[in-house]
Amino acid sequence: MAKKQFKAESKRLLGLMIDSIYTHKEIFLREIISNASDAIDKLCYKALTEPEIGLTRGDFFIAVSIDKAGRTVTVEDNGIGMTAEEMDSNLGVIARSGSLKFRSDMAEDKLQESDIDIIGQFGVGFYSAFMVSDKVQVISKAYGSNEANKWESAGADGYTITPCEKESHGTKVIMHIKENTAEEDYDEFLEDYRLQALIRKYSDYIRYPIKMDEEKSRPVETDELDEKGNKKTRYEIYTENITVNSMVPIWQRSKSEVSDDDCRKFYREKYYDTEDPVCVIRVNAEGSVSYRALL
Repeated sequence: MAKKQFKAESKRLLGLMIDSIYTHKEIFLREIISNASDAIDKLCYKALTEPEIGLTRGDFFIAVSIDKAGRTVTVEDNGIGMTAEEMDSNLGVIARSGSLKFRSDMAEDKLQESDIDIIGQFGVGFYSAFMVSDKVQVISKAYGSNEANKWESAGADGYTITPCEKESHGTKVIMHIKENTAEEDYDEFLEDYRLQALIRKYSDYIRYPIKMDEEKSRPVETDELDEKGNKKTRYEIYTENITVNSMVPIWQRSKSEVSDDDCRKFYREKYYDTEDPVCVIRVNAEGSVSYRALL
């Protein structure tokens, strides 16, 4: 398929967003994860209004993976996905928000009943990926469709949309991380611990599990004996799929679900303090205005 141009003053506008709107490159992951959460919310809402779909909130997740050799970071969701036309409309028009349109099309009472939280409003967050990537690929299959498509762009020069293969509905965003420069270290975004820290910093309260593979070690007995005749142990490396985010804010949980140790840990991590708080006060107010707080 021939390359298409962004439907805006693409070179100038895309450059402006990359260089000016976002001051910290690390927020690219927050923006892509927020888009994934919105895509899941849309299918979750559809499942609530169309019970025959047979999906529940527990079926949804977001997966983040790293390929160091290929220098890619991938964020994948099993949300509603996009058709080729939707990819052209939502990804080919800078500052157009499909999430905002979805929200405006929903009746307000239905929005409240569905308990979903559409995050993306302005349609520019996706392009933050180009702050750390020299190429971005989006592979998507709309729910209920038999066709999948791949959107690909190296920036302001334009983009292509071509048919591809994908087994299930949802969207996969593959970001090809830039090489290091004298001024910028992009390798940090290819480290598990760095991405996990960014998820906990910016996306900890995304309501769907954000999963990553994490390397761990464990002791394993061998057939070799030590001087005392005991079996020697060695440590083997294994991979465990973990949920990185906590999903529900600590102040939104009931008192029985949160220990004092949890509160102290939350305080130390959020405020970078080595000391425990003097005291912990939980507030649960109900009335014309209801709220919960943790002081």
